[in-house]
Amino acid sequence: MDTRTFWYFDFISPFAYLQLPRIRELAQRYPITPRPIVLAAVLRHHGQLGPAEIPGKREFTYRMVQWTAESSGLALRFPPAHPFNPLAALRLATACGSSWDAITAIFRHIWMQGLAAEDAADLAGVASELGIVDLDSAISSASTKQELRANTEEAIAAGVFGVPTLRVGNRLLWGNDATPMFEKMLVDPDYFERGEYARIEALPAAVERAR
Repeated sequence: MDTRTFWYFDFISPFAYLQLPRIRELAQRYPITPRPIVLAAVLRHHGQLGPAEIPGKREFTYRMVQWTAESSGLALRFPPAHPFNPLAALRLATACGSSWDAITAIFRHIWMQGLAAEDAADLAGVASELGIVDLDSAISSASTKQELRANTEEAIAAGVFGVPTLRVGNRLLWGNDATPMFEKMLVDPDYFERGEYARIEALPAAVERAR
């Protein structure tokens, strides 16, 4: 069985920030490859809205994020506006080789310090911290844009529909609350292939809403 593991994320997602500390811990003993992707492109592909684009769901999601952070003892402060355009931040991470340290620094800038991250001016401080001298060139280079595009296309081809998502072989584990499922798979790789899990995998639909 293919057990290569990828972590697909977008800086726009507070749930990715919430999941990051545990993912980094797990990555110390299990190979996990981080992949920055453009959530907007994924949602567009599936014809979906993000939770922050739906009135009512937006407000509840923000409360849930704040509550989860407080309950887990994780410092969190929302950026000045949300949703925001995460392309500059995603390209900065990509230009830094998508390293865990770079990803963590950018997430902290946005979700711990509560700072904007929509353009080079917003990201100048964290870019300097990461050793990026010419930030404009780094985030506007053709190779950086192409790599981010390729990551996003890879995620869509794999069936990813949201972030954060862990892909273990062909199995997708979506959301911060799916982390324990991933930990279960580390000790029992076939756990979700057996018994009732196997039955519900092929469960038929009794009705389908018109679109």
